[in-house]
Amino acid sequence: MKGTSSFLGFDQMTGLAHKFEDVLNKIRRGDLTVTRPKMDVMFEAYDLLKLLLQNIEQHKSDPVDIDSICQKLAAIATDEAVPATAAPAPAEASKKKVVKKANLEEAGLTAAPAEIPQDEPSAAPMHSEPEHAGIATAATVGQSKVVDSTIRVDVARLDTLMNLVGELVLGRNRLSQIVHQMSEQYESIPATRELGETNSHIDFITTELQMAVMKTRMVPIGKVFNKLPRLVRELAKEMGKEIELVMFGEDTELDKSLGEELNDPLVHLLRNAADHGVESIEDRLAKGKPAKGTVTVKAEHEGNHIMISVADDGKGMDPEKLKQKAIEKGTITEVRAREMSKTEAFNLVFAPGFSTAQKVTNVSGRGVGMDVVRTNVAKLKGTIDIESELGVGSTFVIKLPLTLAIIQALLVEVKKEVYSIPLDSVIEVVRVDVTEISTINGKQVIRLRDSVLPLAHLGGAMGVSGSDVATERLYIVVVGIAEQRLGIVVDSLLGQKEVVIKTLGEYLGTIKGIAGSTILGDGRVIMIVDISELMKMYS
Repeated sequence: MKGTSSFLGFDQMTGLAHKFEDVLNKIRRGDLTVTRPKMDVMFEAYDLLKLLLQNIEQHKSDPVDIDSICQKLAAIATDEAVPATAAPAPAEASKKKVVKKANLEEAGLTAAPAEIPQDEPSAAPMHSEPEHAGIATAATVGQSKVVDSTIRVDVARLDTLMNLVGELVLGRNRLSQIVHQMSEQYESIPATRELGETNSHIDFITTELQMAVMKTRMVPIGKVFNKLPRLVRELAKEMGKEIELVMFGEDTELDKSLGEELNDPLVHLLRNAADHGVESIEDRLAKGKPAKGTVTVKAEHEGNHIMISVADDGKGMDPEKLKQKAIEKGTITEVRAREMSKTEAFNLVFAPGFSTAQKVTNVSGRGVGMDVVRTNVAKLKGTIDIESELGVGSTFVIKLPLTLAIIQALLVEVKKEVYSIPLDSVIEVVRVDVTEISTINGKQVIRLRDSVLPLAHLGGAMGVSGSDVATERLYIVVVGIAEQRLGIVVDSLLGQKEVVIKTLGEYLGTIKGIAGSTILGDGRVIMIVDISELMKMYS
């Protein structure tokens, strides 16, 4: 950065980067001990570098005061006290920059800074000695091998490719259906056998292509995690607490669209952990805990899902206190509060406008943070679960599908209508006798091993007219989201299929209980059941 900015005539960036590099080199060699005040100065310098880069991108020639931060960097490099902010110096750098720019233009070097790719590694090496053309050229040659092995592709093109693969999967399903019908009617004809073999090959290639396209959209979650350490540091500084952030699984990959949507939920969960979770230094010492609190962020794969947890070793959540606060705000009634389980009480924190903060601050008290978390996670077809123990700490676990485009589904039939249930939510399928169904508070339930399972009739939920199938034994699809369980009563099971999720379009919009639609191999359009919405309808 220092070498390239000097070559292009951006003197202010060169000067600031040079001072900054002196400090970093001393830290790297072990000649300088890192302290909180020194980190504050380095973050200030980092922010100013970003501002200078932004000005270059926007072709702004107005000088920025870098003298005060350069003095601070020089002071911390020699372990001196950080000086007070000096008055702005005359804009000599601006004149130098104009002269240098004129010289560059005379030489024909009129490069547009905004066109320099910011994500690629700089050709200029970082060293304390003056830059030499030979060294820079050698670095460029060495790095070209790395750059040449990758290519940048617009995300819109990847989305188009994913849509085309989705259409290919639908065509593959249609072809499989036709081949199945042909093999039943013309089994003895050799061409039928060859068609079946060709279909199997196309099936294999389509699956491989689908996986390959999905992987091109995958990015390490570390790109989301990278922003968190500084956030926690600033929060701890603002609240006068000592908090250490520990991160695991930065290499875990997820779909790019999921990564972009995850930023807000993670920020709010960390704010919540820093403000409501981790206690003050005095409270922690009084409880026999270390003065420094720990917040742990972890990402890992579990089947076709990615699990992201945010845990703290703070005071934990008191279910009774949460219920009382909810009653005061009119969120629930006292009767409902008495009936609520511990887990249901924890879930009150996601209610709109709910907050346990005593006063409104920059961090909390407005009751919007956790509501944003729930909304964003639901938008990604994910779930969030809370585990907490009073005096020990709290853990928030977000579970998201790896991709939102193509899913495994269980096809069921209800009153001659076919529905698709996402297989990710299916725990098991049981068949029970009609006599095993009981009624509690007007709702049908069955006893499944050691628990009581509430039932939902899919036909009734979807408003399907027609007479119920007369049978003494019923199929019940047991689905689960987080800690909740529900038994969906269906007429028959049609098997497992890989389906492509299609939106209902602007005309139909959002329909309660429906996540989208898909097309079967025989051309029929069927609905995909939204399990989380169905649970809300029957909760």
